[in-house]
Amino acid sequence: MSEWDHLPWCRLHRVMYPGGTGNRLLAALPPADFDLLTPELETVTLEQDTVLLQAGGRTEHVFFPHSGAITLMVDMANGQTVATALVGREGAIGSLSVLGPSPSAITAIVRMAGTASRLPASRFHAAFSRSPAIRYALQTHIRATLVQLQLGAACNALHPVKARMGRWMLHLRDHIDDDMLPLTQETLSQILGVRRTTVTLLMRSLRASGAIRSERRGQIEIDRPRLAAVACECHATMRREIEEVFSTRRSLSGTAAEPAEIVHSPGG
Repeated sequence: MSEWDHLPWCRLHRVMYPGGTGNRLLAALPPADFDLLTPELETVTLEQDTVLLQAGGRTEHVFFPHSGAITLMVDMANGQTVATALVGREGAIGSLSVLGPSPSAITAIVRMAGTASRLPASRFHAAFSRSPAIRYALQTHIRATLVQLQLGAACNALHPVKARMGRWMLHLRDHIDDDMLPLTQETLSQILGVRRTTVTLLMRSLRASGAIRSERRGQIEIDRPRLAAVACECHATMRREIEEVFSTRRSLSGTAAEPAEIVHSPGG
């Protein structure tokens, strides 16, 4: 039993075929390639605030989310943090470990609870070396992540905090398909890399404009159309460009296994 098995998750069942998973990368694999993963592939629940990958640490497992949302965080020397990307059922956590044994540069934190397929990194590395389809799936994930990193860098440099906060809440909302976000102001301050007091002031402004309907302890209810009017254009641009990455993959591979949407609800 590994150290991961002591985390507050429960093992659910073994995943036996691509159609049984909500992860877009796994769902697109041909059965023979998927079978390279199944001996050690299992479904786990991901609890909110669980750290899946720690900056400076080794990658022990690769996670393919079915639902929920995970932020990739950069930790600065002075203790500040900022989110650089969001991963849901269109991506994977820990898969870049195939590029080499170097320690992780980011910390991956579950922000919206969900489920994921999990397997040892060693099993994924072995399958990666044998399967062109798995290598192509990882290439798709890298391209989609680069879209976020590139647009996110421009957004952080050019757009005001209020617009960026709106963008992040919309991204999170997309991944759970619910206007009620299990989110605290402290979490938003970590994601945005700003002081908690800044988030408090912005929340007041958003409530006054109707973009935030209500805010209770650990729960923020948004008005999606009004919040979209406040957010910068990066939310819509990222959605469109990431979907183009997957559309290109479908047209090249000829597979119909992947649904059209970027995200589904946890029950999907």
